[in-house]
Amino acid sequence: MQNQPTQNVRIITADPSAIGLLGLAIVTLVASSQKLGITQDVSLIIPWALFLGASAQLIASFGDAKLGNTFGMTAFGAYGLFWLGVAMTWLIQNGVFGETLAATADVKELGFAFIGYLIFTLFMTYVAASIHKVMFFIFLAIDFLFIGLAVNALVPGSLGHWGHWLAAFAELTISMLAFYGCAAAVMSCHFGRTVLPVGKPFIKR
Repeated sequence: MQNQPTQNVRIITADPSAIGLLGLAIVTLVASSQKLGITQDVSLIIPWALFLGASAQLIASFGDAKLGNTFGMTAFGAYGLFWLGVAMTWLIQNGVFGETLAATADVKELGFAFIGYLIFTLFMTYVAASIHKVMFFIFLAIDFLFIGLAVNALVPGSLGHWGHWLAAFAELTISMLAFYGCAAAVMSCHFGRTVLPVGKPFIKR
């Protein structure tokens, strides 16, 4: 019996992190403008929360799942779902689902959600330290974002106001770092070499 010829098939999948980071960059830029008082209300942030904050990061999550990247799948998936939750929260607060829901909403419940996401982000920050410096600082800024959001939701008075401003500047920082990370990923893949350095990881695997 003659040996049958064999063929190796190589499936090439694009790096999904670029579109995920772009979604993160855009939605945090738009959202930070409201927290900083540059823009008003959240009505026109909702589309960006749904299509960039949520959809783009969920697309990246599915892409990383195909690559076997548990960290990327979990991170983009978790934050994509977070922005879906935020968009739904804003819709409720604006009375889209009825005045009863809007009137009975307790903002402290958001505070506990933010604490949950802070716990998640803290251990993801440790993992990010083994990827590269830009990724680590993105997650570090997200840590400060959730600290600020939780304080703002749970603590009344000046301390809560301080939390609002911490969240605002953390969100803007996330946006700038995510834009850089997106550009670095696209350029590295396109040119086949490092164009924008992302820094060696703090922790070796």
